Amino acid sequence: MHLEGTPSDQLPGVLATGTTAVRYGFFSFSGREPAGRDAEYIAWHSLDHRPEQYRLAGLRASLRLVSTPACRAARAANEAPFDAVDHIMTYLFTNAAELSGFFELGDALDQGGRMPLRLPSIGYMTGDLSGKTAAATAAAGADVIPWRPALGVYVIVEEGQLSPEALTNIAGVAGVWWFDGAVTPPPYDNDSCGKRIIYCYLEGDPIETATLLGEAVRSRWASTKVKGLLAAPFYSIVPFEWDRHLPA
Repeated sequence: MHLEGTPSDQLPGVLATGTTAVRYGFFSFSGREPAGRDAEYIAWHSLDHRPEQYRLAGLRASLRLVSTPACRAARAANEAPFDAVDHIMTYLFTNAAELSGFFELGDALDQGGRMPLRLPSIGYMTGDLSGKTAAATAAAGADVIPWRPALGVYVIVEEGQLSPEALTNIAGVAGVWWFDGAVTPPPYDNDSCGKRIIYCYLEGDPIETATLLGEAVRSRWASTKVKGLLAAPFYSIVPFEWDRHLPA
């Protein structure tokens, strides 16, 4: 679809009205549900657990992603432990201090019997928002790309730092946000320093776009400035079609 008019990032008047308050991301990586109850888990999380998180004033956005067999086959990097990842849950906060309330809320819901299903945890990453950019064809500015509808996300985890801004030039990519790894506070105590997580928000078919993005990331890694740990397409959840995209 062609969107008319000048892109927001080229309109000083638009940019002067505000910017995103997001400064920090929490990323939860999980495997598939052992008994094949992935759709049931996705439905519960989407209808119960995820909306409750918006009690937290510092939460600005959230996004659940799922890998399918076709997604897995299209991965350009798949190093351990990320090779076991089938689900990713993303929370975007105003700052790291908001995680204390996030943990407290999870405990309170658990005590109320509101967490009947769990996925096998592969690990967590947290990171400080380091950069963001939008494709001119998206019209919407970089600040608001996570709120723009997306068919999925091409997720990249790398060691090292090299700007991914050029990835917005690839057809099907609406915009890119990236986070520099940080130390996750207790009770997680995970150190992601030295790593970078990149989200390429997709308006093109995730599998088709992954072919082009796979070529691009392999060229990035040829520079030896960065090493790819994960580079993979994931689908966004389709509300009330919980079984539309599943790991198996």
